[in-house]
Amino acid sequence: MTFSDLDPRTLTILSVEEAREAASAPRATAESLSGLSAHPDSRVRALVARHPNTPVDVLGLLAADYPAEILNNPGLPLMRLARPGLLGSFPAEGVVALLGLPGVPAWVLDSALRHEDYTVRTALAGHPDLSDERITALAQDAGWQVREAVARRPGLSAALVRQLAADDDYDVRKAVALRPDLPGDAIRELASDLHGLVRSSVARRLDLPLDCMLTLAADDDADVLATLARRVDLPRNVRSWLATHESDVVRAAALQAWSVPAEWLARAEHDADPEVRAALARRPDADPALLERLAEDESETVRRALLERNDLPDGAVLALARSPEQDIRLQVASAEGLSAEVLDVLLTDHDPAIRTLLAVRPDLNADQLSRLAEDESADVRRAAAYAARVSPATLARLALDSNAGVRRAAARHPQLPPDSLPALAADPDDGVRLAVAGRADLSPALRAQLAEDPDASVRTELDAQAT
Repeated sequence: MTFSDLDPRTLTILSVEEAREAASAPRATAESLSGLSAHPDSRVRALVARHPNTPVDVLGLLAADYPAEILNNPGLPLMRLARPGLLGSFPAEGVVALLGLPGVPAWVLDSALRHEDYTVRTALAGHPDLSDERITALAQDAGWQVREAVARRPGLSAALVRQLAADDDYDVRKAVALRPDLPGDAIRELASDLHGLVRSSVARRLDLPLDCMLTLAADDDADVLATLARRVDLPRNVRSWLATHESDVVRAAALQAWSVPAEWLARAEHDADPEVRAALARRPDADPALLERLAEDESETVRRALLERNDLPDGAVLALARSPEQDIRLQVASAEGLSAEVLDVLLTDHDPAIRTLLAVRPDLNADQLSRLAEDESADVRRAAAYAARVSPATLARLALDSNAGVRRAAARHPQLPPDSLPALAADPDDGVRLAVAGRADLSPALRAQLAEDPDASVRTELDAQAT
């Protein structure tokens, strides 16, 4: 039997060697190659992509993963003659993959230019090796995404830049507004654009002329003003005005400048809007006393902003440890380098989740772990039983805990006193006895006892330790 006689429906179950031989056979049929295109081995599928007898629709499906094999397919020239719009039938992701190949031939670029899927034309617009004719055509494309991609291209002609700066779609104009080679008159035109996002893009420009700053400072869009307020080169009078703007977004942005007068910072601390006070909390030059006051702010927005810092003074951390929000206290409880005062506050937190997190901290001492071992929450006591620095005496108490989960944790601890093992080996809970059976320090008597355990998993664990 030849490979051409095989049932295509069964080709996917061939071994890799058989499938590769079948996919390489010069007389392989289109039907068998179609079947092999679904083979799980990538080498087989790559051979199908290179075979001249593979149907066009199958090549289209393989193009995304094997673009180089498709372009090197010896049957491709004849396929193009038979079907001039060959790539038009390929899925978009396949054509995009072809465009990503180095030295892609011109006919692929032209086919992509005519492809009906805008994602193909968008990918083409970002291709580095396009002729002026293709770029001009793409700049007039019906899809705004395509024109936006053209607007981001370096080295556009001045005429095209001006054409795209007047585009009907604001995303295209926004892309133009960010071009480093934008002439001054175009910057001034876009600074008065009808869409706020375009004007915000202009406000980000490093080469923004002073007259444009003044124009944008009179803008009625808070996002535009906030973008402008973050600049480090604003005239003092402009920044001073923005720092007292009615919008909290603008006032908060004005506080992000590198150098802000002390009176502005004092005013911001008492601002009615928490976003402004949060911006103050993020400033790298905020002094410890200010941070401690902000840690007691009535707004959780301000307190959450402080959590972004890694230089909080102990007083601020202590205030956050008393915060009403659980997630803020959880973040404090997981922080490194907590003071003894902060740890004492968290040890008495009303939320067992906080105390559970504390129990696994590596810096808790034996006395603190002993306190947690008497916690009313079984989760907290279990966490304490896992702690590396828990004392043997505390472990002995935990081994007698009423909760089976706590006893299981204690049974696994390497520092558990040997005197606690006999009771645990006879524990009514199978999981406790299983934990004991996994220990390597059992006496012969305990091993003999567990070898007769009624639970098979306990006996299996004991045998595993013996080997």
